[in-house]
Amino acid sequence: MQRRDFLRFTALMPFAALGTRVTAATPAALPAVDVAPDGRAHRFEFSRQQFLLDGRPFQIRSGEMHPIRIPVDYWDHRILMAKSMGLNTIAIYLMWNALEREPGVFDLESGSRDFARFIARCAEHGMWLYLRPGPYVCGEWDYGGLPPYLLREADIRVRDRHDARYMQAVTRYLDVIAPRIAPWMASRGGPILMLQIENEYASFGNDLAYLEQLRSMWREHGIEGPFSISDGLAQLRQQYTWLPGAAVGLDGDTDFVAAQTHAADAPVWVGEGYPGWLTHWGDTAFQQGDYAGTLKDLLKQGRSFNLYVVHGGTNFGFGAGANAHGDGSNFEPVITSYDYGAPIDERGVATADYHRFRGLMGEHLGKPLLEPPEPPPVIHLPELMAQPWASLWDNLPAPHHIEQPQANERLFGQDHGLVLYRRVLRGGGSLSLEGVHDYATVFHAGRYLDYLSRVQKPGLHPQAPIVLPNVGDATLDILVDSFGHVGYGKAMADRKGILGAIRLDGEPLHGWDAHSLPLDADYLASLKPLRQPCTQPGLFFRASFELAQLGDCYLDMSAWDKGYVWVNRQLLGRHWRIGPQHRLYCPASWLRVGNNEVLVFDLHRTEAAAIGSATTLG
Repeated sequence: MQRRDFLRFTALMPFAALGTRVTAATPAALPAVDVAPDGRAHRFEFSRQQFLLDGRPFQIRSGEMHPIRIPVDYWDHRILMAKSMGLNTIAIYLMWNALEREPGVFDLESGSRDFARFIARCAEHGMWLYLRPGPYVCGEWDYGGLPPYLLREADIRVRDRHDARYMQAVTRYLDVIAPRIAPWMASRGGPILMLQIENEYASFGNDLAYLEQLRSMWREHGIEGPFSISDGLAQLRQQYTWLPGAAVGLDGDTDFVAAQTHAADAPVWVGEGYPGWLTHWGDTAFQQGDYAGTLKDLLKQGRSFNLYVVHGGTNFGFGAGANAHGDGSNFEPVITSYDYGAPIDERGVATADYHRFRGLMGEHLGKPLLEPPEPPPVIHLPELMAQPWASLWDNLPAPHHIEQPQANERLFGQDHGLVLYRRVLRGGGSLSLEGVHDYATVFHAGRYLDYLSRVQKPGLHPQAPIVLPNVGDATLDILVDSFGHVGYGKAMADRKGILGAIRLDGEPLHGWDAHSLPLDADYLASLKPLRQPCTQPGLFFRASFELAQLGDCYLDMSAWDKGYVWVNRQLLGRHWRIGPQHRLYCPASWLRVGNNEVLVFDLHRTEAAAIGSATTLG
């Protein structure tokens, strides 16, 4: 059983079924303190297998959310929603690749990247913080948070202390973020109780010295801890990557007794407890969970926990990652929404689980809880019909001439978007492509023929050779679209584009013009509108509309096939007919009073189509 499948299985099991045993030495036997950050220095430490705050037992009641997945205007709302549910701590990932897109070029302030501001907001609202800064985080985020520029090195070994190139990049990352973290540690009057070392490393490797080196690097930056790891119990037992002196966060498991035998005097807690689950493109439905029974027992026993996630948010832009088996097979990209079946839904609305969990925590604490804030307002967009506006074929940049395909990262330094391979072909035959990462549409003599998909789900035909008709000399175009990079397990060399040969009747084709189409802001700004109608797939569609007031909404893309959606040139994410997601969340802050624009790139449509409006995910 794959580890992600295992966690999905255990997350939905009743607490007792996981073999949890409670002894007299459990935290439930001792009185706990429940104080909030107040700007004064506090001592958070471990003793006798417990968390202590200023020398008294402390129960971490944490819920995870990720600033990069939440519009900055809603940070306060989401923090208060978690607090009103009865939590006292927020856990966050820092996605390295959102902060450093190119080597040495950091952005710690634009959009939702200002994590120091988010930490400050947690403190302002009286919430502690559990920081999970990576360098690797998983989180179903693109490449697990690692910057894809690392893949430009042919033989790089990530999450490996023996690869100097990787460790130099990690050093650069810590050198930049650590000074922004250190002032917020609880020992200096901030809200950060504890910092996680890496994430789920036992599902990848077994070099304990790598984790020890990362901890030493944090200490060299003046961050003394305390520290935690987070992993599956079965993986920890197999790889034996118990970091001495660090708390042990169990992911999808509650067998504290078994874990405590390895953790010695450090606390064992639920590093990730799953009230919901992730959803991939092509799943039959949005995933849900049932965590109320487990939460009730955790509260009763005084166990510390972190709900993964209390609020998921959205994989805006190119943020959505992917999963796969260790050999790269069974590729499963994550949908644009990161709703996750969480107690606080994608738009910040309390679900039935929220009220159920809030009742359990109010009963546990024996005091009234803060009333939840009102959900953000919603609007319905006017009826939209997006018309063909620009053609990819009219907006090809200058090509690179290459003999054979190469990974996008190595050929162009391109992490996301599209790449076009073009050459003139004499005659026809059977065309086959090796290593399509991840979706290719094939055109011959200006006519669309078929697609090839790395994703194998119901509704998609299997990859097979494509027959090219013999029409004499004709242009062959292969347009390759990419999903997010695999971000979990051992398949961490998930480069994009075409990774093998392009063959005609079994013989490799050489001599290609390759065009880089990153779909970034600069490329969109350079688009030239259509001068005449175009019937070849690969079109941008545009719709404009007026708004008198702002609010959240969902764009219903049910009429569309596969591609990308921008609102006012902000990339909401991907759409795909195979679902289960057909509606993309658009926050009010991305809209404006007056004129607004929706831009859609679709790999298959050639005619105008409607964009519906909704107020919920579907």
